[in-house]
Amino acid sequence: MKLKNQASEITADRYAMLTGDIPPSAQISVEAVGDRIRGLREAKHISYEKLSHITGFDVALLKKIENNEIQPQLGTLVRLSKALESAFSGLVSGVGNKLYSVTRKGDRKKVSRSSSARGRKLYTYFSMAPEVRGRHMEALMVTLEENPDQELSVHEGEEFIYVLEGTVCVTLDEDKFELEPGDSVYYLSTTPHLITAKKAQAVILAVLHE
Repeated sequence: MKLKNQASEITADRYAMLTGDIPPSAQISVEAVGDRIRGLREAKHISYEKLSHITGFDVALLKKIENNEIQPQLGTLVRLSKALESAFSGLVSGVGNKLYSVTRKGDRKKVSRSSSARGRKLYTYFSMAPEVRGRHMEALMVTLEENPDQELSVHEGEEFIYVLEGTVCVTLDEDKFELEPGDSVYYLSTTPHLITAKKAQAVILAVLHE
């Protein structure tokens, strides 16, 4: 147990400057992304039925997302952003107003969480640079949970994942990998994919490109 604790401390020190920290006991403030989606949909006069036809999502699911009953996964937000002709980064963490962003250790930016259609919590994340306007990448610190549903995601874009803590299970089409701290993977998001913690929780740095 002592060696395990020492290893955890070393891992935390190694990545602290890059990531900051999300203590397990910290209170997560959930960004109401559903409000942003509803605002965009209504501003463009798009009905639930039309948005359902464009995205392939059921009307019932869209209503739950807009009412913040379900926190959409990042892949879901990508598809919604395309359908609403809005920047993905704007839905995830809002529109920035600066030319650059410096994130200090421990700073928290636009924390949110994602859940499955069944309401199961899948991961929490915060944007590391929400202040930058016109950005085409979204850098996120993500705490993954186990995902027994094994539902693959497919959407436009590209993703880079770097494992910071724990073991991450990666499914890319029919291939499966287990990544340990220091391992990484880059893939086109059009490849059916699933990123989940093998056990309990895992922490990753995720960079998404629209």
